[in-house]
Amino acid sequence: MNTSIAIQVLPLCEKYEDIINIVDQVINYIKSTGVTYEVSAFETTIEGEYHHLMSILKNVVLITDCNKVFVNVKIMYSKNSIATIYEKVNKHR
Repeated sequence: MNTSIAIQVLPLCEKYEDIINIVDQVINYIKSTGVTYEVSAFETTIEGEYHHLMSILKNVVLITDCNKVFVNVKIMYSKNSIATIYEKVNKHR
């Protein structure tokens, strides 16, 4: 594993229910990909190989049922390997 991506999806919808439904839709898509992920209050983090995660990231934007969506992304990449989600946060649980 050489990449970790944090994704924050902000649908630009008027109804709160629509926003929640779209975020749930994105999280369900991420779950379906089989990558390791962690959902938090403001973003979802996924980890894996760079090209696979970039494909997922591209689809996150395309699968939303929203006319406009704002997506914040943070990417950590290494030619070798990086610490896993578990290694990064477990001591704080």
